[in-house]
Amino acid sequence: MKKLFLMLSCVIVFSCSKNDTIYNCNYLLDVGVNLTVNLNLPQFNQLLFPINAIRVENYGNNGIILVRTNANSILAWDGSDPNHTSSSCSKLTIVGLNAVCGCEDGNEYSLITGIALGDNAQPCTLKPYRVETIGNNSYLISN
Repeated sequence: MKKLFLMLSCVIVFSCSKNDTIYNCNYLLDVGVNLTVNLNLPQFNQLLFPINAIRVENYGNNGIILVRTNANSILAWDGSDPNHTSSSCSKLTIVGLNAVCGCEDGNEYSLITGIALGDNAQPCTLKPYRVETIGNNSYLISN
């Protein structure tokens, strides 16, 4: 019985593949985020209007991208390409409602869905952050 248990344990341990999508999406660190955003402040007032996006530096892996999708909805994404290790080129640039990586492959992501766009679509999506309404035009961004 012990031999059978040992043999099954070995099969389970060694059958896991490092090619799993989850394993390959571990480029970004789990950085603690706790950001309060007040849309009445000048640096955030673009988010008072639908279909706008801004970047907030010094949070997350490479900043946080905030997107106003409609009258009552704000999304928050990490500002670093999830398909690259952190580097100067992996910082995402906002282009309309998309985010573009500065690295050679030029990965592009939808800021509405977080999904990679284009012919060279990557397996990892943008890393989302939780957005919670805490008052009139005030939001808490956290993970």
